[in-house]
Amino acid sequence: MSKKAQPQSPGVCYLVGAGPGDPGLLTLRGRECLSRADVVVYDYLSNAELLAHAPVQAERIYAGKTAGRHALRQEETNALLVKLTREGKRVVRLKGGDPFLFGRGGEEAAELAAAGLPFEVVPGVTSAIGGPAYAGIPVTHRASNAVLTIFTGHEEPGKETSGIDYAAIASAPGTKVMLMGIDRLALITGRLTAAGMDPGTPVALVRWATTPRQETLTGTLSTIAALAEERNFKAPAVAVFGDVVNLRGTLDWVGRRPLSGRRIAVTRTRSQAGGLLAMLRELGADAYELPTIRIEPPTDKIPFMEVLADVRTYDWIVFTSPNGVEAFFNAFYLAHEDARDLGGAQIAVIGNGTAKKVREYRYAVDLIPEEFVAESLLEEFKKLNVEHLKMLLPRAEGAREMLAVELEKLGAIVDDVPVYRTVPETEDVSGGILRFREEGADMITFTSGSMATHFMALGLPLPEGLQTASIGPVTSSEMRKLGLPVSLEAPQHDIPGLASAICTFYASSK
Repeated sequence: MSKKAQPQSPGVCYLVGAGPGDPGLLTLRGRECLSRADVVVYDYLSNAELLAHAPVQAERIYAGKTAGRHALRQEETNALLVKLTREGKRVVRLKGGDPFLFGRGGEEAAELAAAGLPFEVVPGVTSAIGGPAYAGIPVTHRASNAVLTIFTGHEEPGKETSGIDYAAIASAPGTKVMLMGIDRLALITGRLTAAGMDPGTPVALVRWATTPRQETLTGTLSTIAALAEERNFKAPAVAVFGDVVNLRGTLDWVGRRPLSGRRIAVTRTRSQAGGLLAMLRELGADAYELPTIRIEPPTDKIPFMEVLADVRTYDWIVFTSPNGVEAFFNAFYLAHEDARDLGGAQIAVIGNGTAKKVREYRYAVDLIPEEFVAESLLEEFKKLNVEHLKMLLPRAEGAREMLAVELEKLGAIVDDVPVYRTVPETEDVSGGILRFREEGADMITFTSGSMATHFMALGLPLPEGLQTASIGPVTSSEMRKLGLPVSLEAPQHDIPGLASAICTFYASSK
């Protein structure tokens, strides 16, 4: 007897505030919702980097709106959310700032409620507060005011009369913050002046607030529109009106960082870019991810499998990169349940980053050279008696053979085994390739020769005056072979050393 088909249970829609732009301002709850999403419907002002928190297989749908251009009309977006949720999917509607502050999240929630579908609102940091804060402007201050008025400068085109009470805004005490409406700034400031606001009221415009692209323009109610026109100061921007703007000279913490105003493209694998990106951004750079390679298993897995079965027999395991460590131990723990199955091998590494990755797997590092290159590690081994010792080098497919060859000359028995390979990255999930093509960069970083090789294979135009940063001599050598100049090479061949070298480079050019 056949069973009746069970009706499909509805999914759930999460209206998630993406924050004002800095991906670090996404809430923990927002990240959790993204990590379990089947579909992400995202806006123009939600940072594309946040999409990396969603599963690889999750569908990503752009529903952004800019002035005069809509990927989807609001009615279409509402219908899409209802359709996807009704299909039983876990939907994340990712909205810039906070969903319920001029974000039309209330309309989307109402459509879901009317359809009888479950939804959850995840508040976000609004640009009305976060934007000024990143410009050194507190929207309230005990010595200045205790009232905050937030209004929108955007109204439906064609309206005969304004729905904004400019007289009430002009007469309200304290700080006023306007979201949207920068393209109507002359009209709005004129109406506020006509309504009685002091023409000398300090005003600040904060563009791309909380992102490394942030720009701030200050003036007064009577001058700000002309200044914005002169500087071609466009949306997206937040406008702040009030005496708190004068605190910017003391509290502008973003503008004082050493790499403020520098745009830097980071070419690492998508899974590895975060560390260097975080360091550069903390130093004030407009750093963005431009992944050029992806890590995959080796072409021939059999030698690696044979090594794992016989791993107890090695006296030394030599790791030359974090990728090698991760590939080795991930496979090791699939083949072995007990960490002691590694045997009594000592572990040597090149670089602090590689050592850190080994320690993440709860193993100690027995040997690390002062300089993070293969030649220095070889010199350390020359101080030891490695004759007849069995050594394993789990490395990248196609890696240079110098270390294995020289260790064999010292009498060691070496198994140089590919445990991973690098292939070109074919997706531009973060939008870095498009951004480099359209906006360029002041500097581009390379942390391996393969990244330089695959970057050049993209065929992207190199901006005039582009500087290049190399993590070490091996990478620099490969860059020069490809015709890439080396503007700087990190004296300390690891990620912190590269970030420090970039700071030094720009400090010396001031």
